[in-house]
Amino acid sequence: MFQPVQDLVRRLGLRAGRCAVCGAILPHGDSHLCAACAGDLPLRTSGLCPACGVMSGREEAPPSLCPECRSAPPPWDELYFHGPYAGIMRRLILGYKFRNRFERNRLLSALAVSAFAARSVHLPDAVVPVPLHDRRLVWRGFNQSLEIARGLARHVDRPLLVHGLTRTRNTPPQTRFGLKERQANIKGAFAANPALVKGKRLLLVDDVYTTGSTLRECTRTLKRAGCAGVDVLVLARTQ
Repeated sequence: MFQPVQDLVRRLGLRAGRCAVCGAILPHGDSHLCAACAGDLPLRTSGLCPACGVMSGREEAPPSLCPECRSAPPPWDELYFHGPYAGIMRRLILGYKFRNRFERNRLLSALAVSAFAARSVHLPDAVVPVPLHDRRLVWRGFNQSLEIARGLARHVDRPLLVHGLTRTRNTPPQTRFGLKERQANIKGAFAANPALVKGKRLLLVDDVYTTGSTLRECTRTLKRAGCAGVDVLVLARTQ
């Protein structure tokens, strides 16, 4: 007698989960995505440069180093990302960061885990989020990179080094600048804790890769502190 009532309640949507993007009622109480929205968030594993993630027009092409990474490889060892910063992915991230849609944290963490699981060849010794300056943290209320990194650390069963990397300067938002200005803006803005990172292979986590200036500066800072290697994971890469 109880099961028919459960089925009826589920059909009415009273206890069912809802799609984190469009709000559609999901079967079986699923709490992430409906089929339509999931179809618009495919995991990108081909048609890209494996070093910097820049995407080519041929999505089916095998991964291949772009000319820039052949001549000047990035300072990290591996790069993982889920897909392009566009469409539903862009709306998810912007709502999460700037419109208090913190309920999307589980979904975004799951997307990050799927990106890592699809291409990872080794586990890190620890996970490090790209930090916010204290002033920016107070204004936003949370560090989205830290929350995504928290889910990844649980998945790989490795320590989360919240204080492995700190932001020492409250720089203006990178979105205001071009490539050269971004590099100058972010230079020397981070400090690493050698007692936490020395000798470890680290997974550095951020939400979006735009020009890579922030990720490069963080990676170089960690390596100067003596870490054994740095892999980078972001949710999305600008096209």
